[in-house]
Amino acid sequence: MLKKIIQEEHIQKSKKYVEKGDSFLIITHIAPDGDALGSSLGLFHFLNEYGKDKVSVVVPNSFPGYYKWMPGAKDIVIYEKYPEFAEQLIREADVIFCLDFNEPKRVGKLAGPLVAAEGRKIMIDHHLNPADFCRVCMSYPEISSTSELIFRFICRMGMYELINKAAAECIYTGMMTDTGSFTYNSNQPEIYTIIGELIKKGIDKDLIYRKVYQVYLESRLRLMGYVLYEKMKLYPKKRTALLTLSQEELKRFHYMTGDTEGFVNLPLSINSIEFAVFIREDPDCVKLSFRSVGDFPCNEFAIRYFNGGGHKNASGGEFYGSLPEAVAAFEKALNAYSPDKRII
Repeated sequence: MLKKIIQEEHIQKSKKYVEKGDSFLIITHIAPDGDALGSSLGLFHFLNEYGKDKVSVVVPNSFPGYYKWMPGAKDIVIYEKYPEFAEQLIREADVIFCLDFNEPKRVGKLAGPLVAAEGRKIMIDHHLNPADFCRVCMSYPEISSTSELIFRFICRMGMYELINKAAAECIYTGMMTDTGSFTYNSNQPEIYTIIGELIKKGIDKDLIYRKVYQVYLESRLRLMGYVLYEKMKLYPKKRTALLTLSQEELKRFHYMTGDTEGFVNLPLSINSIEFAVFIREDPDCVKLSFRSVGDFPCNEFAIRYFNGGGHKNASGGEFYGSLPEAVAAFEKALNAYSPDKRII
């Protein structure tokens, strides 16, 4: 039996909203990843199985092609493509589930419509410092993924039997991707109890792994080889590695959304590296991804220096300036805060 992590008051209030609600909206953060999509689609299938036929999933922008196999992915409304329709769905929803984000700015241009919406808002998330904009806030940073929280939420409402195979596939995908295939933030025994229950629903976890991690285009593999051979810089005394890619380099390798996902983890396979950083130049800003092993809290690094956040061993941030300026800012920060010396 799973521990009752979620407060009973939150379960009962949310259950009442689900029972009485007619139209439902599920929204997640900008640049949706596997956990954002897995938790959203897992909840989507549960609500459909419960008998709710007005359920929509809205995401701010597009997501990687290797997630498009997920059941229900074709029904997701992408705000960038259909802004008026997405905003209409938000306005008209009786109940709005905010999944895998802790504050409105994480949904980009949808923040305004979301905050203004009159529907009852329920947050289910595992990031630190949740903002106060939802009637129900289920925020548990100690849990490995929002998808795991969705499983727990459904079970606590006494509706485990309504988790069908489609929902189980999506929930498992979110759990798998947000733990690096269960290589970090995944030491809690109950994670594997949940996986066992999902397998009972008929999922093929080996096939899911292949669909997510082994169906890339040739251009992505060539980009990976390039970034490792040409663009990896090591800081041996600080047990740190840096990867960088400019817009020009991305275009050279025909970059598509999601092609660089997971790159930040690659240097951690070097036995002397405890902190890995990937800096990518995007059209609107410079994105930074941080990963660490052991006790070094890369989320504190992200918070201190790059207006970011996340989890102890997996986090991200942003920089508004050029790529060289971002690298310079990173190196300055590394001199003050790194695995070899926490802070000066």
